[in-house]
Amino acid sequence: MKAVQIDRITPAEEIRLTEVPVPQAKPGWVLVKVMGFGLNHSEQILRMSEINAPYIKKPVIPGIECAGVVEDPSDSGLRKGQKVISLMGGMGRSFDGSYAEYALLPKSHVFPVETEMSWAELAAVPETYFTAWGSLFECLELKAEDTLLVRGATCALGYAAVQIAKALGCRVIATTHRESKFGLLKDADEAVLDTGNIAEVLKTKGITKALELVGPKTVKDTMLGMQKGGIVCNTGILGNVYVLNGFDPIKDIPNGVYLTGFFSNYPTAETMKQIMDFLNEHHLSPCRGAEYRLEEIRQALMDMDGHKVNGKIVIKTE
Repeated sequence: MKAVQIDRITPAEEIRLTEVPVPQAKPGWVLVKVMGFGLNHSEQILRMSEINAPYIKKPVIPGIECAGVVEDPSDSGLRKGQKVISLMGGMGRSFDGSYAEYALLPKSHVFPVETEMSWAELAAVPETYFTAWGSLFECLELKAEDTLLVRGATCALGYAAVQIAKALGCRVIATTHRESKFGLLKDADEAVLDTGNIAEVLKTKGITKALELVGPKTVKDTMLGMQKGGIVCNTGILGNVYVLNGFDPIKDIPNGVYLTGFFSNYPTAETMKQIMDFLNEHHLSPCRGAEYRLEEIRQALMDMDGHKVNGKIVIKTE
């Protein structure tokens, strides 16, 4: 089968498809014929630094999510030919991931789906919508009456969060650090230019819930802009600052404001069904920025790394 394998720091320009054996099914694992997959920032981190970590299987096929059909169900209880999605659980790090025509995946992380979506649409769902859903509902307890801030909204996760929140009935404030991208936030109720210090502006918006996608670089500022009783969920690290050095919870978290975070490594069949049901019920088409064929994955990764695509990049294997 065709696949991408890496064993060292690998810029997008050096990505090549190679031929590797199709993996053999085994107990506890499901062989999936990959029909499509999304590209993610975490895979860029893998290629450009994390690949050197001792816990990474090498060589490894990257890719933390996919959509496809069951090729060999083994002992999973799934049916050959059944539509499935899969994500996380060590995919593309502890074991080979989705940058391939077939993937051998743990049955605990393979979820059946019923949908009329195209493969490109379905491939945009797993990681992005699971992360948005978990952040909004598990962490922020989002309700229709909330005013939601999505800070760093011009990314795949941001678009998905805005889409879900608007379908729920929320008022949505979205930020971007480039005024030229305001047009990409047309689904939000209001777009705000993010200069890095916008707490005073946010205070005038009545924000009750905030999805922080820029990360530690701006999370203190976001907390300062919240209404009392508001919740901030730090999910993203778009600001390329990964930790809060010198963080003082007593002084840095305003009285009556709550800070949480979402880690997307633990999807469940129940949650994935809720997401698919919501998308189907509201007739939502998953947000996509661009689609490429597997043979074009080098260019797709170059475009992702070069920030040339606004939104989720999807790779189709057929």
